[in-house]
Amino acid sequence: MIQTAPRADIRSIAQSGKLNLAVRLNGERSQGAVISAPGSPKLISGVLLEALAIHPDDRGYFEEVFRVGKGLASELAGAKELQVSAALSYAGTIKAIHFHLRQTDLWTPALGLMQVVLYDLRVDSPTFGQTNTIYSGVLRPLQILIPPGVGHGYKVVGPDPALLVYATDRFYDPSDEGRIAWNDPDINYDWDTQKK
Repeated sequence: MIQTAPRADIRSIAQSGKLNLAVRLNGERSQGAVISAPGSPKLISGVLLEALAIHPDDRGYFEEVFRVGKGLASELAGAKELQVSAALSYAGTIKAIHFHLRQTDLWTPALGLMQVVLYDLRVDSPTFGQTNTIYSGVLRPLQILIPPGVGHGYKVVGPDPALLVYATDRFYDPSDEGRIAWNDPDINYDWDTQKK
C-alpha cells in the first residue's frame, strides 16, 4: 500500500471505510452557490432537489411529502430502517453543521422558511469544499436529498417558526453523526442577513 503525505490544505474531520471527510482550510466568507431550482449545475455532487406541489384551498393547503418508490423518496426505497421525523425550530434558530457517515437524509422544510446550508466534506468528491445555500419552505417547497459526507444545517429566516419533516434510510444512531461548529472558521459560512 502506497502511503500519501497528509494534505496541508485540509483539516480532517472523520473517516469511515472509503469515506474520508475534511474541511478546506481558510475558506472565504460566503454563502457559496445559492441554489434556487433542481438541476442547478452548481449543486453539490450527489445532492438532489425536487420541487413539491402545494395544493391550497379555502381551508389551508395540502403537500405530499413522501411516497415510497416515487420522486426523491425512491432513493430511500430499499432502506430496511426507514425513519420519518420532524423538528420545529423558532425564528432565528441555527442548527448546524452536522454530517453522517452512512445515513442519507431526505429533507422537506414544510412550514416557515429555512436557509439550508450544505458543505461537501468528502475529500474524493468532485465538489469537495463547495458550499450551497438553498432557501426552502412554504414560499419555495423543495425536497432535498443529502448523501453521507455532506455537512448540512439550517437557519430559520423570517418571523415565524419553521418545521422540517425528514426521512432517513437508517434509524437514528448517534455513532453515525458528527458535528462541526455552526461558525467553523474554515468553512466560514456567512449566516448574516444579506444587505443587497
